[in-house]
Amino acid sequence: MTALELDQRRLATLAAWTTFVAGDPLTAPVRPEILDSWTRAGASVDPGVGHAPLADESETDSLWRGSPLQVAVARVEDELRRTAEDGDLVLAVTDPETRVLWTYGGRVMRRRAESVNFVAGGRWDDTSVGTNALDLANRLDRPAMVFSAEHYAPIVHNWVCWAAPLHDPVSGAQLGVIDLSTTWDRTHPIGLATARVLARLVEQALPRTDLYRDAARRGASDTEEADRPGLVLSLLGTAEACVDGRRLLLNRRQTEILALLALHPDGLSLDQLHAMLYGDHAVTFSTLKAEVSHLRQALSGQLASRPYRLLMPVATDVEDVLGLVRRGRVGAAVEAYGGDLLPGTESPALVEMGEYVAVALREALLADPQPDAVLGYVERAPYDTAVLEACLAQLARQGRDRHPAAPLLKARLAVAGG
Repeated sequence: MTALELDQRRLATLAAWTTFVAGDPLTAPVRPEILDSWTRAGASVDPGVGHAPLADESETDSLWRGSPLQVAVARVEDELRRTAEDGDLVLAVTDPETRVLWTYGGRVMRRRAESVNFVAGGRWDDTSVGTNALDLANRLDRPAMVFSAEHYAPIVHNWVCWAAPLHDPVSGAQLGVIDLSTTWDRTHPIGLATARVLARLVEQALPRTDLYRDAARRGASDTEEADRPGLVLSLLGTAEACVDGRRLLLNRRQTEILALLALHPDGLSLDQLHAMLYGDHAVTFSTLKAEVSHLRQALSGQLASRPYRLLMPVATDVEDVLGLVRRGRVGAAVEAYGGDLLPGTESPALVEMGEYVAVALREALLADPQPDAVLGYVERAPYDTAVLEACLAQLARQGRDRHPAAPLLKARLAVAGG
């Protein structure tokens, strides 16, 4: 959309808003969800409201600190901050009541956000501050965009906001939303897709031991134990380690060592572990030994030396996904695949293993592009057009162009292709 078209759109929304606030019959079309929200807001919000009301600071902090959402945001905070800074956006994460729990903003948008209480504790439901994307996404449980004067309160008429709901991947419960906001003149079609991608990023980073246990159950044969004792290690998309149901609190390096030992059950020598973990980085063997010592304590001594080897049953989501691929259960493999293996790791062996898992899953989808599996996969790899094209081509060859997933696949392809 050109700058002129954007300005014309802004003026049209402003005209519709002015007519509504004046109580006159609307002559310009307004999206139903916007009109419904305007009506809700009009019953309780003064159009001249200067800022969102603030909840109690200590209560907000207690809700956030140590919560699953706080853990997830901390795990992906670097990427969220880069997104905000690169696009001069302000990002926000809310609770299910549309109370802001966390924000981060680029230089310009941060100041604007603070001036209207778009900060931790700010209440952004539409009965508190009027129509906005956070409230729509929360109430309707779907991604939402609100542009310029589609906001009920003029204090944010200069904004455009995109928001997507956040769900617990195990229970499906709605946890809140993630929102991206900037000035109206920076509106871009990719904004809503970006909100969806960031929502998925946060969801994948949620503590997910129960999710992996469920995936393991689905992947296990009838003769296998569903709830396996020992070490259960999730590495894809995030990192979570539990021993007999007890979560281990490990630093990044200890998690990488544990991952390498879990993926090499026959054990590794000190030289092998050092090379796999550090590659060419100049790190001393004593540093590695110290990390192993701390890890051994966390595992209650269940880590042998010469070679380094785990002394307990081990289950990993990596082996789960690869096992499902080997058995041709592509849909289940996609469901169990949480994303890249330990995103950001610099361990050459783990980087290689991560690429191997990703390529194996992708090749399985290209060979058997089941529509539901492909839709699940592109949630994690939204720009993989080849898999989308392979699925649509197969549906066309089979005369199944009217398959219920076809419109979604085409929409994903359009977004991915820019």
